[in-house]
Amino acid sequence: MKSWIFAAAAVAVLAQPARAEFKLGWAGPLSGGSAAVGVQNRNGVQQAVDDINAGGGILGEKISVRFEDDAGDPKQAVSVANRLMSDGIMFVVGHQNSGASIPASEVYSEAGALQITPASTNPKFTDRGLWNTFRTCGRDDQQGTVAGNYLAKNFGGKKVFIIHDKTPYGRGLADEVKKTINAGGLKEIAFEGINVGEKDYSALVSKIKSAGADAVYFGGVYTEGGLILRQMRDQALNIPMLGGDAMFSGEFASIAGPASEGTLITFSPDARKNPAAAPIIERFKAKNIDPEGFTLYAYAAVQVIAQGIKAAGKADPKLVADKIHSGMTFDTVVGPLSYDKKGDITRLDFVFYKLENGRFQEIAGQ
Repeated sequence: MKSWIFAAAAVAVLAQPARAEFKLGWAGPLSGGSAAVGVQNRNGVQQAVDDINAGGGILGEKISVRFEDDAGDPKQAVSVANRLMSDGIMFVVGHQNSGASIPASEVYSEAGALQITPASTNPKFTDRGLWNTFRTCGRDDQQGTVAGNYLAKNFGGKKVFIIHDKTPYGRGLADEVKKTINAGGLKEIAFEGINVGEKDYSALVSKIKSAGADAVYFGGVYTEGGLILRQMRDQALNIPMLGGDAMFSGEFASIAGPASEGTLITFSPDARKNPAAAPIIERFKAKNIDPEGFTLYAYAAVQVIAQGIKAAGKADPKLVADKIHSGMTFDTVVGPLSYDKKGDITRLDFVFYKLENGRFQEIAGQ
């Protein structure tokens, strides 16, 4: 009798329909020179998934997320994109680096998947007219303008040395800074490219010294930026460095050491100061995570996807893309976001930060 009961129970369990599951993909650097900011990004996505699942999921479906490491490399990014598509994942948060996001977006577009990046700022990402590309951050033509105007105002008549890392992000940002300072009547004394992964910048530092530079602007990530600055100080070159959002990491201060104090960078307004984000901030802190940098922008990317699906009534990427493009407002941890027809947020999203006591602090009254 007991065996019959157990058998009947087993059949009943097997006969129940499996609970539906919403698959989300994440792609970004967990290795390589951008890994520290990739971890910020991943932390934000994981917490958003945990919080949404705790509230019942998306349209009643719990989210499962697949994390893929692209090392910030364009070729690996395409391979990652293909793996996510082969697994039937139609919504992707990522990538981190513009040089990875842009080629990966072609894969996603052809497969019918929606992509939203918390960090890729190169204008080309959304300027190509693809239906599926969105971001929760600003663009380099905005960021470069903010930085360029600061340089033109504060270093007018002085010598500015511009460096970039030859990537779509770094070169693109440096180009925008150059364009802006030139329009403001300031001509750079040099515009130099470096190779990602280099360790010895002594020759570059010698060039900066011999040129009599008063300031350096660097378009690139925290790894190379930190090394350049440390080697500048090693050669007693005590001029300021300015950079972009890819420098926003505690690793920059670790690499450059005390030399990093006073460094200025552009980044989005500090979302940790948003009162509505306070409960979420506490959940990060309970895990000993400081939601700095891109963390909350990655969290917001998941929120945009979730709210877009709810508005569309189904997890159809193209219907969700239409909702995002429609001008509707998304309530996110970084504040309300709305989108234009390209997939860019409609607010200007860059301010200045200064490194003080090893941490970047937003500068008031800029």
